Amino acid sequence: MIIKRFLFSIILSLSVFVAIQASDLQPEDTVPAKDQAAQVFEIEHDDPIVAMLDSLALLTVFRNIEKNTPHPEFETVFPAGFIPEYNDSVYHTRFKDLNDNSTIEFVYNPYVKTYIGLYANRRRDLTERVLGLAQLYFPLFEEQLDKYNLPLELKYLAVIESALNPLARSRVGATGLWQFMYGTGKMYGLQVNTMVDERSDIYKSTIAACEHFVDLYAIYNDWNLVLSAYNAGPGNVNRAIRRAGGVKDFWRIRNYLPRETRNYVPAFMAVTYVMEHARDHNLYPNPPVYSHFDVDTIQIKQQVSLQTVKEFLDIPIDHLRYLNPTFKQNIIPHNEKKPYVLRLPRDYTALFVSNEDTIYNHRTPEQLRQEELAARMQETTVHVVRSGEVLGSIARRYGTSVREIQNLNNLRGTMIRTGQRLIVSAPARPAVHLASNTNTHVVKRGETLGVIAARYSISIDEIKHWNSISSTLIHPGQNLVVRKPEGMEASPEQAEATEEDPESGDEEYFFYTVQQGDTLNDIIEKYDHVSLEELTELNGLTIESALTPGQQIKIFVQNNLEE
Repeated sequence: MIIKRFLFSIILSLSVFVAIQASDLQPEDTVPAKDQAAQVFEIEHDDPIVAMLDSLALLTVFRNIEKNTPHPEFETVFPAGFIPEYNDSVYHTRFKDLNDNSTIEFVYNPYVKTYIGLYANRRRDLTERVLGLAQLYFPLFEEQLDKYNLPLELKYLAVIESALNPLARSRVGATGLWQFMYGTGKMYGLQVNTMVDERSDIYKSTIAACEHFVDLYAIYNDWNLVLSAYNAGPGNVNRAIRRAGGVKDFWRIRNYLPRETRNYVPAFMAVTYVMEHARDHNLYPNPPVYSHFDVDTIQIKQQVSLQTVKEFLDIPIDHLRYLNPTFKQNIIPHNEKKPYVLRLPRDYTALFVSNEDTIYNHRTPEQLRQEELAARMQETTVHVVRSGEVLGSIARRYGTSVREIQNLNNLRGTMIRTGQRLIVSAPARPAVHLASNTNTHVVKRGETLGVIAARYSISIDEIKHWNSISSTLIHPGQNLVVRKPEGMEASPEQAEATEEDPESGDEEYFFYTVQQGDTLNDIIEKYDHVSLEELTELNGLTIESALTPGQQIKIFVQNNLEE
């Protein structure tokens, strides 16, 4: 990785040198000076900066989703809902103060003013969410920026990139808080595979961003050009410098940059101003459920799913996903050399550690069933009938009997057709035994319904139904029924699950998770005992249906083959 970064720096240095030497190339447009006022400037309707800010409306981790009210610890100067307005002289004074305390050159002009209006006026509720998210992320950002001797104001760049949404992904595939593209992320050691995307790893991506800042500043020696290159890539910035006659000043090359990058630096300046002067605009943080000091990390020793953690600790799955955006399939894989970490609310870490082995070994009934069916599928042998073949010859070939083939395929007779897929061998399904004959359980300190359900191989819904409780709140010393009382009917959830997902017969299936680029034909090739018609009918799809990564597709274990 160090060699890659060294070569990267050399190539950029040469390209900038060539750009500066190309003094015979004249600018194509009249470029506004940094102090020149633009007559009219409006933000485009498809501005990606606005799109990222709007993505916060979908996050459900804020304490006050409907309407934010100032936190009691803040002294409010203005009435609730009041939007202060200031004349340009006030802004110029405040921007001078920003410049006095930073090595980044901040400029106030109509471009910057328009983005101030976006954050301080038109998207106030979302800006307050950004202020709240800053309480979780900025302490980490500042620690790393200080370690690399970088301006601390660069933390605000993540607001432009992702609006501090850890699940952010741009329309061109940039991912995470710092919006790394795949190639740039790999250059700085961020691993991306089917299970993990370290561009979404809060800690690793922040380090990568700092290293990228260092490399870019070594080339341009100007922070506004560094910001431009972070957004558009060094190639676009170098071309703009060349077309502007070799001058290395953002406001002189602005018109030669891609449209998105022209607004990128003004937006950064506006965000820095608004975040530093939030109270002057009657803006107060709408914090997420967890701040920086509310979150702790646990090193994972075995593979575990976020769904299992959710069941044991009773934490909403969207909160776990928000705290652990690195894991694309909501599964934390085991890595012996470089173990991954699980980010949890601090109050839950002791409970996780005290039940660690149980959590790692836990499988819900549905997970056990799917794993069993998947294992059976891998051991199942399927034969495609050729012209002239009969059941007898096929049975002899595989060392089985005609009756066994009939039973496996639900055949009432011996008629088969060319091209028909027949299961000729499949492992026997093992019997499932209960882990304990205990009928009641006395709740111990620190236990949750998830922990108790796993101990007795039952579900949380069953415990709630058998004990006539509606919530997951339990207390030490409480007696809970953990075996179905005689004569009690199944809970509505169980009855619905049984109806939709029967345990035996022709309806047995397991789930396949769609990967990037998968089509229905790709899935059929992996499980060639299933036809396209069966797959579409079972999943309510059509032949033209498009699949999305992460989508769950039902796969039959046994075909309902007809004579």
